[in-house]
Amino acid sequence: MSIPLTPDASLHPLVLPARADAADAAEFRELARVRNAVYRELTGRTEQDLTPEALLPILRSRKERTTAVWAVRVGGEIVGRTVIDIPHEEGSRVAIAAIEIHPRVWGQGIGTAILPHVEAFARLHGRAVIQNWTEQPASDGPRLQAKTGFGSVPDDHVARFLIRRGFTLEQVYRVSRLAVTQETVQRAEELREDARALSQDYRVLQWMLPTPPEHVDGYAWLKSRMSTDAPSADLETDEEAWDAERLVATEKRVAEMGQIMQVTVAQHIPTGELTAFTELGIGPDPTATTHQHDTLVLTEHRGHRLGQLVKCEAFLSWTGIAPASRDVITYNAEENRPMLAINEAMGFTAVAYEGAWKKELS
Repeated sequence: MSIPLTPDASLHPLVLPARADAADAAEFRELARVRNAVYRELTGRTEQDLTPEALLPILRSRKERTTAVWAVRVGGEIVGRTVIDIPHEEGSRVAIAAIEIHPRVWGQGIGTAILPHVEAFARLHGRAVIQNWTEQPASDGPRLQAKTGFGSVPDDHVARFLIRRGFTLEQVYRVSRLAVTQETVQRAEELREDARALSQDYRVLQWMLPTPPEHVDGYAWLKSRMSTDAPSADLETDEEAWDAERLVATEKRVAEMGQIMQVTVAQHIPTGELTAFTELGIGPDPTATTHQHDTLVLTEHRGHRLGQLVKCEAFLSWTGIAPASRDVITYNAEENRPMLAINEAMGFTAVAYEGAWKKELS
């Protein structure tokens, strides 16, 4: 059932097709096209593009969360989407929501009309907090500082929309890019040797998904610690429970998306514990940008240059796995100075910033 928003705009619940190429998948495929167009317009970049086949597994509900999707239409034409994730962690107060509308229809009151429906859906699921991550267009104008004191985003149309509707900027993520050149490869080799000298009780292990059975439990534990050990400012962060079942399901989803992923870990030799990891992945286009996904060093193993070790080892081996990919992109919280220092030493440069926003529902 469509929901009227303005005289011209409406919100339409989207039923996901069984397959992206199914006979009833036309609306979903158009939504995927518009999603890519919105991101390109906002960022001026293309590395967030996803094919319909890659987007579909992301939007399906799963054991650990419920996902709801609506198409935003103006005069029958899809101009954006709204997505809400409801995490299933015990005691969670959070709904994670995105309202993504093409800038050419901004200023018509569409986003303002959507937000009450987002809040109603969150309350229906017993949530008291809405959180949102938004990358904003680059701007030379005024900046808005995060509550952490680290980083800022443009004080633009997007920021004003969120602030007027009760959101606060809790955290800023830096979007960084590393070009694959002879210079950056040589730099990574030097940094790897420096890290090895301070991490002699650790060895590096690497694999391509799926994870070998002997490392499933250790890798799942590392993934669970992303929700507790990574900087999260005053955002509501649920402690995620990862086990073998969740890890295997996640890796099947990566394969369904047409992606390959390499995992690089540091193993503590005396105990056999996996203590740090990073992930590099790419989709079906071998010339596309490589994405560095989760990276973490367990709190109790910090101070041994393990982050530097795994990131450099991953980058150096990846040049042989995906030699046609000429750059790597990654996201890091601005207050995560140790990880950003590694990135800067490797040659990553900032290309954009993403705000993490939070609203307490009355």
